[in-house]
Amino acid sequence: MAIAFTDAALRRVRHLTDERPGSWLRLAIRGGGCSGMSYHVDVVDAPGDKDKRLPQAIDGASIQVCVDPKSYLFLVGMSVDFQDDLVKQGFVFDNPNAKRSCSCGESFTV
Repeated sequence: MAIAFTDAALRRVRHLTDERPGSWLRLAIRGGGCSGMSYHVDVVDAPGDKDKRLPQAIDGASIQVCVDPKSYLFLVGMSVDFQDDLVKQGFVFDNPNAKRSCSCGESFTV
């Protein structure tokens, strides 16, 4: 099972990567945050040699997403949404691998 993206998340990724043609969205985890690991999202020029490549598409546009192998182990099966309202703007992660998440949803423990 790969990582699933909602249409809202893919539209936001397309918006971010359209600013740098040919770029990729990189998902990763890093140590830190109030629960031990935090999600990291970045726009990069190219994936790493060992990165998992997760091509996506929305509205006829191709979107390139990559994840490093170590992060992929913790993110596989996750779904990514994008929320944009008066309270919050940002990616929202629903990770079935997380045993516990902080109240803001930006860090987790496995």
